[in-house]
Amino acid sequence: MAPYYPSLDAIHGAAIYTPSAGARLAHGRPTPYQARPELYGAAMSVVEDAKDKAKKLSAEAQREFDLAAGRASKSTGKMELYSGSYYAACTFGGLMACGLTHAAVTPLDLVKTRRQVDSSLYKSNVQAWRTIYRAEGVRGIFTGWSPTLLGYSAQGAFKYGWYEYFKKTYADLAGPDAAARYKTGLYLAASASAEFLADIALCPFEAVKVRAQGTMPNPYAGAADGIRKVVAAEGVAGLYKGLYPLWGRQIPYTMMKFASFETIVEMMYARLPGQKTDYGKAAQTAVSFSAGYLAGILCAVVSHPADVMVSKLNANRAPGEPFGGAVTRIYKDIGFGGLWNGLPVRIVMIGTLTGLQWMIYDYFKIFMGFPTTGGAAPPAEQKK
Repeated sequence: MAPYYPSLDAIHGAAIYTPSAGARLAHGRPTPYQARPELYGAAMSVVEDAKDKAKKLSAEAQREFDLAAGRASKSTGKMELYSGSYYAACTFGGLMACGLTHAAVTPLDLVKTRRQVDSSLYKSNVQAWRTIYRAEGVRGIFTGWSPTLLGYSAQGAFKYGWYEYFKKTYADLAGPDAAARYKTGLYLAASASAEFLADIALCPFEAVKVRAQGTMPNPYAGAADGIRKVVAAEGVAGLYKGLYPLWGRQIPYTMMKFASFETIVEMMYARLPGQKTDYGKAAQTAVSFSAGYLAGILCAVVSHPADVMVSKLNANRAPGEPFGGAVTRIYKDIGFGGLWNGLPVRIVMIGTLTGLQWMIYDYFKIFMGFPTTGGAAPPAEQKK
C-alpha cells in the first residue's frame, strides 16, 4: 500500500511544482505560502513517535484492565465448583431466596391458612384482607411474619445447599453416562434428600406460624414467644407434631420444584437462539423467574392436600392424639373436596414465591461467579 506522504528522498530529488515556484526561484528562498520540505522529516518523526507511545499506553492499559478484572473475579467468588466454599455460598443464597420471599407474601399465606382452618371464615381473599385490616391494621395482615422469615430462611439454607451437594454426590456415584441419561431421577433424589433435612429445621417455626395465623387473636408476640409457649404447654414434641405432614407436603413440592425447574430451563434455552452463555445476567435471571413460576404452579397442585392437612393438624390436633387418628378425624370432617380448599390463592402465592426464589438464587450465583441452575452444563475445567 502506498504511503500517505512522500518519502524524504522523493521530496529532495524530484522537481515539485507549486504555484509560487517562480517566486521561489526569483528570490532564492521559499515564500510564506510554500511548504518547506526540510521540515517533513521532523514532522513525520513526531507522528511516528506519538503512534508508538499510544500503542504502548494502550497495551499497558489493557494489561491493567485484565489484572483488575482478575482481581474482581476472585473477590466476587471465583471459588472452585463443588468445594466447601461453593456449598457454603449456595447455602447463603438459599437462605436469602426463601426467607425474604416467604416473608413478603405473608398476607397471602395468612388468608390461605385461615381459610384452610375454617372455610366459612371469609367469602373471598379481598374480603378477608379488608376484614383483617379493619380489625388489626397493617400489622394484622402480616401476622406470622417473624416465624415465617426465620423458618423459611433456615429451610432455604438447608434446601439449596444440600440440593447442590446431593446432586453432585449422586451424579458422581452414578457416573457421567448414567447421570446424563437419568438426570431427572437424579434431580428428584437430590431434592427429596435435601428437603428431608430442611423440614427438620423448618418444622418448629412452621408450627408457631400456623398457630399464630389460625388463632384469633394471635396468641404470640413473635417467633421466640411462640416457641417458648408451645414448649411450656406441650414440650419440644409440640413443635414437631406436624413434621410428618410437613414432609408429606414439602418433599413432593420440592421434588417437583427442582426437577421441573431444571427441565423447563433446559427446554427454554434449547428453543432460544444461541447458547445459554450468550445471554447476560438480566436475560438469565428472567429465564430463571419464568421457569420458576411455571414450576411453582405444578408444585402448588402436587402439594396442596398435604398443605391443608398441615394447617389442620397444627390448629386442631389435641395433645397426645395419635397422628393417624388425627388425620382420619380431620379427613372425615372436611372430605376430599376440603383438601383442595384455598388452592387458587396458593397457586398465585407459590408461583410467585418459586419464581422469585429461583431469580434471587441464580442472580446470587451469577454474582459469585457460578453458572446458573439448569440448562446446559458448563464445560469441565481442565485440571493441570
